[in-house]
Amino acid sequence: MATLTIANRFHGPPQSANGGYFSGLVAGLTQQTLRVRLLRPPPLDTELQVKEQPDGSLAVLDGETLIGQAWPATIDLDVPAPPSREEAIEASRRYAGFEWHPFPTCFVCGPHRERGDGLRIFAGRVAGRSLVAAPWTPDPSLDRGDGKVRPEFMWAALDCPGNFAIGQTGRIIVLGEFTAHADRLVHVDERCTVIGWHLQSSGRKHEVGTAIFDEDGELCGRARALWIEPAASATTAPKR
Repeated sequence: MATLTIANRFHGPPQSANGGYFSGLVAGLTQQTLRVRLLRPPPLDTELQVKEQPDGSLAVLDGETLIGQAWPATIDLDVPAPPSREEAIEASRRYAGFEWHPFPTCFVCGPHRERGDGLRIFAGRVAGRSLVAAPWTPDPSLDRGDGKVRPEFMWAALDCPGNFAIGQTGRIIVLGEFTAHADRLVHVDERCTVIGWHLQSSGRKHEVGTAIFDEDGELCGRARALWIEPAASATTAPKR
Protein backbone atom coordinates (compact mmCIF):
# COMPACT_ATOMS: atom_id res chain seq x y z
CA MET A 1 0.00 0.00 0.00
CA ALA A 2 1.40 3.39 -1.03
CA THR A 3 1.01 6.60 0.95
CA LEU A 4 1.19 10.30 0.15
CA THR A 5 1.22 13.46 2.24
CA ILE A 6 0.40 16.95 0.94
CA ALA A 7 2.34 19.78 2.58
CA ASN A 8 0.49 22.97 3.47
CA ARG A 9 2.41 24.91 0.80
CA PHE A 10 0.40 23.11 -1.87
CA HIS A 11 -3.07 24.11 -0.78
CA GLY A 12 -5.86 25.42 -2.98
CA PRO A 13 -8.55 26.41 -0.47
CA PRO A 14 -6.77 27.20 2.81
CA GLN A 15 -7.59 23.85 4.47
CA SER A 16 -7.19 21.45 1.54
CA ALA A 17 -4.83 20.53 -1.27
CA ASN A 18 -4.85 22.07 -4.70
CA GLY A 19 -6.81 19.57 -6.79
CA GLY A 20 -4.36 19.42 -9.68
CA TYR A 21 -1.39 18.89 -7.39
CA PHE A 22 -3.24 16.15 -5.50
CA SER A 23 -4.20 14.46 -8.77
CA GLY A 24 -0.60 14.65 -9.99
CA LEU A 25 0.70 12.96 -6.85
CA VAL A 26 -1.79 10.12 -7.32
CA ALA A 27 -0.89 9.78 -11.00
CA GLY A 28 2.79 9.66 -10.08
CA LEU A 29 2.22 6.35 -8.32
CA THR A 30 1.64 4.62 -11.68
CA GLN A 31 3.08 4.69 -15.19
CA GLN A 32 -0.37 5.28 -16.70
CA THR A 33 -2.50 8.27 -17.57
CA LEU A 34 -5.18 8.45 -14.87
CA ARG A 35 -8.59 10.07 -14.48
CA VAL A 36 -8.70 11.28 -10.89
CA ARG A 37 -12.03 11.98 -9.18
CA LEU A 38 -12.02 14.17 -6.08
CA LEU A 39 -14.76 13.16 -3.64
CA ARG A 40 -13.71 15.25 -0.62
CA PRO A 41 -11.21 18.06 -0.07
CA PRO A 42 -7.79 16.36 0.29
CA PRO A 43 -6.45 17.18 3.78
CA LEU A 44 -3.06 18.79 4.33
CA ASP A 45 -0.12 17.42 6.34
CA THR A 46 -1.94 14.09 6.67
CA GLU A 47 -0.71 10.69 5.55
CA LEU A 48 -3.18 9.30 3.02
CA GLN A 49 -3.32 5.64 2.00
CA VAL A 50 -3.56 4.65 -1.66
CA LYS A 51 -4.99 1.18 -2.22
CA GLU A 52 -5.31 -0.67 -5.51
CA GLN A 53 -8.82 -2.04 -6.04
CA PRO A 54 -9.77 -5.35 -7.71
CA ASP A 55 -10.90 -3.50 -10.86
CA GLY A 56 -7.47 -1.84 -11.26
CA SER A 57 -8.56 1.54 -9.89
CA LEU A 58 -6.94 3.33 -6.98
CA ALA A 59 -8.69 4.51 -3.82
CA VAL A 60 -7.19 7.36 -1.77
CA LEU A 61 -8.20 7.15 1.89
CA ASP A 62 -7.86 9.22 5.03
CA GLY A 63 -8.40 6.42 7.51
CA GLU A 64 -11.75 4.97 6.45
CA THR A 65 -12.83 8.11 4.55
CA LEU A 66 -12.62 7.94 0.76
CA ILE A 67 -10.99 11.13 -0.52
CA GLY A 68 -10.56 10.28 -4.19
CA GLN A 69 -10.51 7.56 -6.83
CA ALA A 70 -8.49 7.08 -10.01
CA TRP A 71 -8.79 4.93 -13.13
CA PRO A 72 -6.61 4.36 -16.20
CA ALA A 73 -7.75 6.75 -18.92
CA THR A 74 -6.94 8.43 -22.22
CA ILE A 75 -7.34 12.11 -23.16
CA ASP A 76 -9.51 12.97 -26.15
CA LEU A 77 -8.71 16.63 -26.68
CA ASP A 78 -8.17 18.98 -29.63
CA VAL A 79 -5.66 21.53 -28.36
CA PRO A 80 -5.84 25.07 -29.79
CA ALA A 81 -2.74 26.79 -31.08
CA PRO A 82 -1.06 28.83 -28.35
CA PRO A 83 -0.99 32.61 -28.33
CA SER A 84 2.32 34.39 -28.61
CA ARG A 85 4.31 35.09 -25.47
CA GLU A 86 3.35 38.75 -25.72
CA GLU A 87 -0.35 37.87 -26.07
CA ALA A 88 -0.16 35.60 -23.01
CA ILE A 89 1.49 38.36 -20.96
CA GLU A 90 -1.17 40.85 -22.04
CA ALA A 91 -3.93 38.32 -21.26
CA SER A 92 -2.58 37.78 -17.75
CA ARG A 93 -3.10 41.49 -17.04
CA ARG A 94 -6.83 40.80 -17.46
CA TYR A 95 -6.81 37.95 -14.92
CA ALA A 96 -10.21 37.91 -13.21
CA GLY A 97 -8.60 36.78 -9.96
CA PHE A 98 -7.06 40.20 -9.45
CA GLU A 99 -10.56 41.60 -8.96
CA TRP A 100 -12.21 38.69 -7.15
CA HIS A 101 -10.75 35.39 -5.99
CA PRO A 102 -12.40 32.80 -3.71
CA PHE A 103 -9.01 31.37 -2.64
CA PRO A 104 -6.36 34.11 -3.04
CA THR A 105 -3.59 31.98 -1.48
CA CYS A 106 -4.07 29.04 -3.88
CA PHE A 107 -0.69 27.48 -4.73
CA VAL A 108 -1.36 27.69 -8.48
CA CYS A 109 -3.37 30.84 -9.14
CA GLY A 110 -3.44 32.81 -5.89
CA PRO A 111 -2.39 36.46 -6.29
CA HIS A 112 -1.38 36.57 -2.60
CA ARG A 113 1.40 34.00 -3.07
CA GLU A 114 4.98 35.27 -3.46
CA ARG A 115 7.29 34.41 -6.33
CA GLY A 116 9.15 31.19 -5.57
CA ASP A 117 6.30 30.05 -3.32
CA GLY A 118 3.18 29.82 -5.50
CA LEU A 119 3.13 29.16 -9.25
CA ARG A 120 1.41 32.54 -9.86
CA ILE A 121 -0.34 31.42 -13.07
CA PHE A 122 -2.78 34.24 -13.79
CA ALA A 123 -4.75 33.15 -16.85
CA GLY A 124 -6.78 35.95 -18.45
CA ARG A 125 -8.79 36.28 -21.64
CA VAL A 126 -6.83 36.38 -24.91
CA ALA A 127 -8.05 39.19 -27.12
CA GLY A 128 -10.11 37.89 -30.04
CA ARG A 129 -9.99 34.24 -28.96
CA SER A 130 -12.14 31.93 -26.82
CA LEU A 131 -9.42 30.98 -24.36
CA VAL A 132 -7.43 32.20 -21.39
CA ALA A 133 -3.66 32.25 -21.21
CA ALA A 134 -0.77 33.13 -18.91
CA PRO A 135 3.01 33.01 -18.98
CA TRP A 136 4.69 30.61 -16.56
CA THR A 137 8.38 30.29 -15.75
CA PRO A 138 8.88 27.42 -13.25
CA ASP A 139 11.13 28.38 -10.34
CA PRO A 140 13.97 26.22 -8.94
CA SER A 141 11.88 24.90 -6.03
CA LEU A 142 9.97 22.76 -8.56
CA ASP A 143 13.11 20.94 -9.75
CA ARG A 144 12.96 17.14 -9.48
CA GLY A 145 16.78 17.04 -9.34
CA ASP A 146 17.70 17.03 -13.02
CA GLY A 147 16.64 20.51 -14.07
CA LYS A 148 13.14 19.37 -15.03
CA VAL A 149 9.91 20.17 -13.22
CA ARG A 150 8.39 17.38 -11.14
CA PRO A 151 5.32 15.86 -12.87
CA GLU A 152 2.89 16.83 -10.11
CA PHE A 153 3.72 20.49 -10.70
CA MET A 154 2.86 20.06 -14.38
CA TRP A 155 -0.53 18.71 -13.26
CA ALA A 156 -0.94 21.62 -10.87
CA ALA A 157 -0.15 24.15 -13.59
CA LEU A 158 -2.80 22.54 -15.81
CA ASP A 159 -5.48 22.84 -13.11
CA CYS A 160 -6.61 26.40 -12.31
CA PRO A 161 -6.54 27.97 -15.80
CA GLY A 162 -9.47 25.70 -16.64
CA ASN A 163 -11.53 27.30 -13.87
CA PHE A 164 -10.99 30.78 -15.30
CA ALA A 165 -11.79 29.57 -18.82
CA ILE A 166 -15.35 28.85 -17.65
CA GLY A 167 -15.96 32.53 -17.02
CA GLN A 168 -18.16 32.16 -13.93
CA THR A 169 -16.76 35.18 -12.09
CA GLY A 170 -18.13 35.56 -8.57
CA ARG A 171 -18.96 31.89 -8.09
CA ILE A 172 -17.05 29.12 -6.36
CA ILE A 173 -16.41 26.19 -8.71
CA VAL A 174 -14.55 23.09 -7.50
CA LEU A 175 -12.55 20.50 -9.39
CA GLY A 176 -14.47 17.22 -9.72
CA GLU A 177 -12.39 15.14 -12.14
CA PHE A 178 -8.99 15.66 -13.71
CA THR A 179 -7.12 13.76 -16.42
CA ALA A 180 -3.70 15.05 -17.46
CA HIS A 181 -0.73 13.89 -19.49
CA ALA A 182 2.78 15.36 -19.71
CA ASP A 183 4.15 15.00 -23.25
CA ARG A 184 7.47 16.19 -21.88
CA LEU A 185 8.50 17.73 -18.57
CA VAL A 186 9.44 21.38 -18.93
CA HIS A 187 12.67 22.72 -17.46
CA VAL A 188 13.14 25.02 -14.52
CA ASP A 189 13.38 28.64 -15.74
CA GLU A 190 11.89 27.70 -19.11
CA ARG A 191 9.50 30.34 -20.46
CA CYS A 192 6.19 28.51 -20.87
CA THR A 193 2.64 29.48 -21.77
CA VAL A 194 -0.42 27.89 -20.15
CA ILE A 195 -3.85 28.07 -21.80
CA GLY A 196 -7.39 27.03 -20.88
CA TRP A 197 -10.58 26.79 -22.91
CA HIS A 198 -14.21 25.92 -22.27
CA LEU A 199 -15.53 22.71 -23.83
CA GLN A 200 -19.13 22.41 -22.68
CA SER A 201 -21.47 22.97 -19.73
CA SER A 202 -24.54 21.20 -18.43
CA GLY A 203 -26.23 22.89 -15.50
CA ARG A 204 -23.64 23.20 -12.73
CA LYS A 205 -21.08 20.96 -14.49
CA HIS A 206 -18.42 22.46 -16.75
CA GLU A 207 -15.83 20.67 -18.92
CA VAL A 208 -12.61 22.41 -19.89
CA GLY A 209 -9.28 21.75 -21.54
CA THR A 210 -5.87 23.11 -20.59
CA ALA A 211 -2.39 22.87 -22.08
CA ILE A 212 1.23 23.90 -21.47
CA PHE A 213 3.56 25.00 -24.28
CA ASP A 214 7.28 25.74 -24.21
CA GLU A 215 8.83 28.93 -25.58
CA ASP A 216 8.99 27.41 -29.07
CA GLY A 217 5.26 26.65 -29.06
CA GLU A 218 5.75 22.89 -28.55
CA LEU A 219 2.92 21.15 -26.66
CA CYS A 220 4.34 19.83 -23.37
CA GLY A 221 1.25 18.89 -21.35
CA ARG A 222 -2.54 18.72 -21.67
CA ALA A 223 -5.50 18.02 -19.45
CA ARG A 224 -9.26 17.64 -19.48
CA ALA A 225 -11.23 18.53 -16.36
CA LEU A 226 -14.73 18.54 -14.97
CA TRP A 227 -15.53 21.46 -12.67
CA ILE A 228 -18.65 21.48 -10.50
CA GLU A 229 -20.48 24.49 -9.17
CA PRO A 230 -21.94 23.74 -5.72
CA ALA A 231 -25.62 24.57 -5.52
CA ALA A 232 -25.20 27.34 -2.93
CA SER A 233 -22.05 28.94 -4.36
CA ALA A 234 -23.52 31.84 -6.32
CA THR A 235 -22.93 34.61 -3.78
CA THR A 236 -21.13 32.95 -0.88
CA ALA A 237 -17.51 33.19 -1.98
CA PRO A 238 -15.28 35.58 -0.03
CA LYS A 239 -13.56 38.47 -1.77
CA ARG A 240 -9.81 39.11 -1.74
